[in-house]
Amino acid sequence: MGQRGEPGRVQAYDGELGAAVARAQEGDETAFAIAYRLVQPGLLGYLRGLVGNDAEDVASDAWLEIARDLRRFRGDGAGFRGWTATIARHRALDHLRRQKTRPQLAALEQDLLDLPGPHSTHDQALETLSTEAALALVRGLPRDQAEAVLLRVVVGLDGPAAARVLGKRPGAVRTATYRGLKRLARQLGVDGVTDDAPRTLGEST
Repeated sequence: MGQRGEPGRVQAYDGELGAAVARAQEGDETAFAIAYRLVQPGLLGYLRGLVGNDAEDVASDAWLEIARDLRRFRGDGAGFRGWTATIARHRALDHLRRQKTRPQLAALEQDLLDLPGPHSTHDQALETLSTEAALALVRGLPRDQAEAVLLRVVVGLDGPAAARVLGKRPGAVRTATYRGLKRLARQLGVDGVTDDAPRTLGEST
């Protein structure tokens, strides 16, 4: 989902992302576009999990702030993903306070309609089915578990980075992620779920 169905690949982009961010901080607009392209899919998936159909509007607000404060950012590619997720989360929470609505995790299912893939129709159907089942269960997770899973799986953050975004201790986020993924796995009859192993909702099921 986050990276067009391949969130496990997000870490592979961190070197390119870090270089693009450094150039963008010097005023290179093309480099900023590259950073946007690498970060936006996961960020938009995360926001869809929080604000549903309003995700693109919230993402636009977040990117305005990201562009405004870009020169103040210090860190590498992975750090940039965490920094942008923090900004996006703040904008999402502001939006929710204005709308006085609960997060709409169900909206993540829209991502499934756009999943490309080189696999056969049969394999693709099985993969989509397993992901749909997992997403249906994510909607029933407690808020802390659902958001931890979204940050780890959709945005691709590691435990400490997700903890910084949520303003919690890494152990608390690790526990929430583990419990959320374990609950998903248990309900789908899959064993062996750990906090470090899963990198997509499909894989975690």
